[in-house]
Amino acid sequence: MNWYLEVLRNYIGFHGRARRAEYWMFIIVNIIFTYVLGTIDRIIGWKLVGDSGVLASLYGVLIFLPWWAVQFRRLHDTDRSAWWLLLILIPFIGWLIIILFNCQRGTQGENRYGPDPLEEPAPHRNINAR
Repeated sequence: MNWYLEVLRNYIGFHGRARRAEYWMFIIVNIIFTYVLGTIDRIIGWKLVGDSGVLASLYGVLIFLPWWAVQFRRLHDTDRSAWWLLLILIPFIGWLIIILFNCQRGTQGENRYGPDPLEEPAPHRNINAR
């Protein structure tokens, strides 16, 4: 959950790098929240158009900017420009390529987008604990 909160705190941070754990934990928590909110929407009967519920749609709108920022930083970690996100416009294959980029290990050491996030302490670790 700390990874998720860290992304939310840095919701307009399009510079720097995001490691795989930060990105994928954010995605997993989003999937869980969206499922729970969608279930609540169905129980209450709140629907917009088709099957989309009010709470899940509102959550999607609110989380879009932090997701976009962490996606930029994730590509930066693999030493790629955020322009690679234009691949999303290519159905299926573009999405697969972006997913593969997100699964790759980031470049070791500093790259043109900043220092290696693996060399910094992770937000969920207590560095004072023995």
